[in-house]
Amino acid sequence: MSEHLTAAGRDAVLRAAGLPAVDLAAVVAEQDDPLVFATVSGAHLYGFPSRDSDVDLRGAHLLPAAALVGLHEPEETRTRMWDRDRVEMDLVSHDLRKFARLLLRRNGYVLEQLLSPLVVHTTDVHKELIALAPDLLTAHHAHHYRGFATTQWRLFEKTGELKPLLYTLRVLLTGIHLMAVGRLQPHLPTLVGELAAPAYVPELIAAKEAAEHGPAGEVVDTARLRTDVEALHARLDAAQAATALPDAPGARDALHDLIVRARLAGPGTPSAER
Repeated sequence: MSEHLTAAGRDAVLRAAGLPAVDLAAVVAEQDDPLVFATVSGAHLYGFPSRDSDVDLRGAHLLPAAALVGLHEPEETRTRMWDRDRVEMDLVSHDLRKFARLLLRRNGYVLEQLLSPLVVHTTDVHKELIALAPDLLTAHHAHHYRGFATTQWRLFEKTGELKPLLYTLRVLLTGIHLMAVGRLQPHLPTLVGELAAPAYVPELIAAKEAAEHGPAGEVVDTARLRTDVEALHARLDAAQAATALPDAPGARDALHDLIVRARLAGPGTPSAER
């Protein structure tokens, strides 16, 4: 997303992704400490929201220095769930230092949050984090996507529901794409257009749009799914073995410098009004 995109432009992007007409800027304004950024994750980012999908807000906040140097344990992660205008909202935010540590642990989930084009709130520090993202990608991010896929597949085997199945397929294709081209792409419809993928994925997406917890069996049988998922795991293994991505992230010192500067000076000028 262009850093010069106006607040109205960002709002148009959110609406195009299926976000309900909720004042998300008001949510940002309600937080106790300044947000470095807030983006939308979850099904809206992945390209398969349902009519009743909740809004998953993710981001990073900036604790004051005094919260980190005394005896009290800082509240590094904040989680809040509530309803606004009959829409279920879910906000998870980490202090910038913890968020950076998660980035360095080869956590694809937080990288997706950082790079989400569904931006609710952005600052100068957010832009600096985005600029560092290419140096945070590693071959070992394949482990994150492999493990996430295994967990979601087990859930699908228990429930037979569309949601964990689509998550399984999405993370495997994201991992394959990342290993092959060195770029993070969490949007399943885009992945289907760029990679070889099971032909029934668009049908699964359409079925989930109508029913968040609908069954997958009406679209494709489990035996075929198991074969296809095993094949995607094999492709992810092969893509990791052949990837040009490094073994370790290279942005640790730059992240350290950014955290120190942000802690002392604040997150920078918000870009929502440009």
